[in-house]
Amino acid sequence: MSTTTYLQAVNDVLSRLREPTVTTVNQNSYSRLIGTLVNDAKREIEDAYDWNALSSTVTVSTVADTYNYTLPDAKTRFRVIDVLNDTGNWFVRYAPTSWMNAQFLLTTTSKGSPQYYNFNGVDSNGDTQVDVFPIPDGVYTLRFNLTIPQDNLTTDSTRILVPGHVVSQLAYAKAVAERGEDAGITSVEAYSLYRGSLADAIAIERNHYIEETVWTSI
Repeated sequence: MSTTTYLQAVNDVLSRLREPTVTTVNQNSYSRLIGTLVNDAKREIEDAYDWNALSSTVTVSTVADTYNYTLPDAKTRFRVIDVLNDTGNWFVRYAPTSWMNAQFLLTTTSKGSPQYYNFNGVDSNGDTQVDVFPIPDGVYTLRFNLTIPQDNLTTDSTRILVPGHVVSQLAYAKAVAERGEDAGITSVEAYSLYRGSLADAIAIERNHYIEETVWTSI
């Protein structure tokens, strides 16, 4: 996890812009704008890579004869790492919507320990719902290992999960683009510096998981 807080990121950007720093993100209209740009930058960087700091496990306990479940707090922007049937000790595989629907339409629907999953809808809280098959005939523990982006930053002290310095650099590039130029630094140059920092951060993270790197000849 980054040690950079929302307020620190905003002040980092303000300092780069040679603007006065603030004691709270909402102190004035310009600091609020920078806060918005920090959130925009955070979202883009979250979408750029499966950061380990965003990894989370959502556990679902099935109920007999119920095939649709909610993934609490997963929202909709997550990416799937893998899905495990912890009770049966096997991986649960993704199945296409058309195939799942066909199974549920059969006169005699299979019941047992889930082996397949398919995302199906969103609940009133904005969390993704998932169908499993076979339809559970009892209690089974399913573990959804996901990469879940952090909620929008709203509190000064909230720590940014993805690399904070990269978030600041992208927010700065966006701010330079918004105002036109900053002491001779163009937005093109600022974005170039950001992309270099992002590439370095991803390379460092990948080095932690060398066994997951796949080399493909071209």
